[in-house]
Amino acid sequence: MADVLSQSQIDALLNSMQNGDADSSAPEEPKKDEKEYKKYDFFSPKKYTKDKLKMLRSIYDNYSRIATSQLNGLFRIASEVEVVGVEEQRYYEFGNALNETDVITLVNVELQDESTNPPMVFHISPILMGAMIDRMLGGTGTDMVDMSYIYTDVELDLYAKIIRYLIAITGDVWANYTQVKTEFDRVEDNPSMFQGISVDETVVIIMLKIQMGEVEGAMNICIPGTLLSNIFEIIDKTKHLANKGMQALRSNREDILENIRESKMDVMAQLGVAQLSLDDVYNLHVGDVIDLNKPQNSLISLYIEGQPWFNGQLGVHNKNLAVKIEDRILRPNDDVAV
Repeated sequence: MADVLSQSQIDALLNSMQNGDADSSAPEEPKKDEKEYKKYDFFSPKKYTKDKLKMLRSIYDNYSRIATSQLNGLFRIASEVEVVGVEEQRYYEFGNALNETDVITLVNVELQDESTNPPMVFHISPILMGAMIDRMLGGTGTDMVDMSYIYTDVELDLYAKIIRYLIAITGDVWANYTQVKTEFDRVEDNPSMFQGISVDETVVIIMLKIQMGEVEGAMNICIPGTLLSNIFEIIDKTKHLANKGMQALRSNREDILENIRESKMDVMAQLGVAQLSLDDVYNLHVGDVIDLNKPQNSLISLYIEGQPWFNGQLGVHNKNLAVKIEDRILRPNDDVAV
């Protein structure tokens, strides 16, 4: 190849650049990955705020810690439960994600207002439940089953026995907010036949990941919107009543103080304490001096109705002995100084 281009070659190169041939032959720059955003459905707006979903995640983070201990003790294998997401959706979206061979567990919920509520729905993937049943029957729990596995009648009974342990935790994790009683209802081996929750009802799905030895699977807890609304309403009422009760308590305290404000109380200034033998007391005479074992300018104690309240300095006011209060004597149960 010649080191120097001829005039015709130079003209051809310039023409190709003007026609865009050179751009087409040049390597294309890699496209930057664009961030994907989930489309918002304005026909079915979100019902729960981020604060509500954050509270649910906190509750079920506690649930996952208790469930980890339950699984460790039940199957004698190192297990770990973790919340991977809290998502609001329609019930038909949850139902459509299930296979025809999946099994769901229905859990009746009783609240302190005795309202009628739809059941919670628990679902465990066949891979994970198959490992649990295998270990319960004495196996190693490593024999994997596929997602279309069909449980036998005996396995369904074992399924119900295992899920009862995970259901019983629910009331404990809600105890800090409200009283929730859960009761196992039944195991439904045909999810499409269950009609206890409207297909268009808003639900919140708690998505858990369970690692049990070498087996990893998913567990989903579906909480109907009607049930959640009743729970949040009870929590809000409880907070309101608690605030109202604190205001009433402060009002009662002021009324009580107003009623006893004119009461008479004995106030005693204690200069010091000395211990004498009976013989010394018997031989006391006018003019004797008793050593109080305190420095001359030390503070004295001021007692109100026999209880020590203040430390003070002894002095004179209007030609009378007086005590100047210096500080409050705090006792272990005191949290506010007067």
